[in-house]
Amino acid sequence: MLKRVFVAPDPGRTRLRFAARAVLGIGLAVVVCGQAGHSLLGAVTGGLAALLALFTVTDATVRGQAVTTALLPLVGLPVLAAAAELHDQPLARDLTFLAVVGAGVYARRWGPRGHSLGVFAFMTYFVAQFLQATPSHLPELYASLLLSLLTAFAVRFGLWCYERRVPAAPVPAAPGGTGLARVTTRQAVQATAGAGFALVVGQLVSGERWYWAVGATWWVFVNTTSRGETLVRGFRRVLGTVLGIGLGLVVAIPLDGALLPTAVILAVCVFGIFYTAAVSYTWMMLCVTLLAGLLYGLLGVLDPALLALRLAETGVGALGAVLAVLFVLPVTTHAVTDAWIQRALRCVHAATAEAAARLAGSPTADPASRVAELETLLGRVRLSIAPLVHPLNPMPARKRRARRVLALLDDCAREIRGLVAVAADPVASHDARLAAACWRVEAAVEALTGNTADEPARPAESPAAAEPALAHLHGLERALAELATPLRTPSGSPLVGA
Repeated sequence: MLKRVFVAPDPGRTRLRFAARAVLGIGLAVVVCGQAGHSLLGAVTGGLAALLALFTVTDATVRGQAVTTALLPLVGLPVLAAAAELHDQPLARDLTFLAVVGAGVYARRWGPRGHSLGVFAFMTYFVAQFLQATPSHLPELYASLLLSLLTAFAVRFGLWCYERRVPAAPVPAAPGGTGLARVTTRQAVQATAGAGFALVVGQLVSGERWYWAVGATWWVFVNTTSRGETLVRGFRRVLGTVLGIGLGLVVAIPLDGALLPTAVILAVCVFGIFYTAAVSYTWMMLCVTLLAGLLYGLLGVLDPALLALRLAETGVGALGAVLAVLFVLPVTTHAVTDAWIQRALRCVHAATAEAAARLAGSPTADPASRVAELETLLGRVRLSIAPLVHPLNPMPARKRRARRVLALLDDCAREIRGLVAVAADPVASHDARLAAACWRVEAAVEALTGNTADEPARPAESPAAAEPALAHLHGLERALAELATPLRTPSGSPLVGA
């Protein structure tokens, strides 16, 4: 797990810049709130609002990101008002919270913007419970939220907008369908049911800190699609919370809210959340748990019993998510994995065609964008297949097949990157054999993604090393041909096409 975080590839140091900018943006937001004379509650609200603005907004273009960030107050302010006004009306407060959960997950059908607005709405309601906000707090909390979002906006799109210098990353849409066949609809129902369980049981555990259970259920559902993904994420959330509480016992409690060292470690936690999010949910949750403990220390209520309660509520929330995905409109791991693998294979063909067109002299061919799309799709494949390769998976044969699929898809991506690099060379010339090789790649992809029983053809002998484009195409053909075995092996737990 350590290697996965600290040795994971970081092309262009994107994760490093993402995390460093978050520390800067959130730190400035807190300073601005302090300079405006806001209390600790206002500063905490502002810092969390800035964190969400910098973390959850993931539109493909800078313009889209700016629009989504500007829209955050439109959902945040009404939700904050509702949470504060219903503070002393438990039944109405709880039902409204569940409505926010359902609407927030349902909004994912509108892509990254819907996802961001849904997360911001939920977390605004959650923060109001965390701070025990009442109507008398609203003017200050409104001002803190708006000032912090403005600060985050200025940092992200003015002071340090590194995204302007890199190609826009494509964001693949979730699997489609209509009505209850649509994944986002099923997840909205599941999340609401799981949150309802967490809310009721969480209040039995603690009438004051019950919202941690609802929060745990919510975040287990974020960025997951299938039953297996949600189960793995729930396990990782509990593991990260356990590790974070252990660290909190030796770090947060001894500090006892001391301002300067707490501020420094909070900055480290923020960096860790942003730096590890893409590669390890466990590590991210460790940082989130320690951050929460430090905030409770600043509020003067931190003790070992509170950390133990945090763990219990997290367990309740994770259990709610698990029960929901198992028994409420379940979305199978196979169905989601099949969809992402097929989309990745079609992208392989499209990238090959674009690269061949560029080598043939086409000025409009853009294979680089296809490479970025393929990397994103492979990320989704890894996420969907994670339950199959998890150490606790009791089916070794399926685990081996899943690992083989991942390895061969990575081989495809490597050959595509090499082919695109050759195509980017202005002196590279078109070889007449490229067209034939591309046709074979297309046929191999069709054999793997179609409904026929045809097997991808095995490539002939390797071309000479002096022909790099053909060498990459040959490697691509071989990987596609070898994919037929793990994708089509009949078993009681199929991956694709079985």
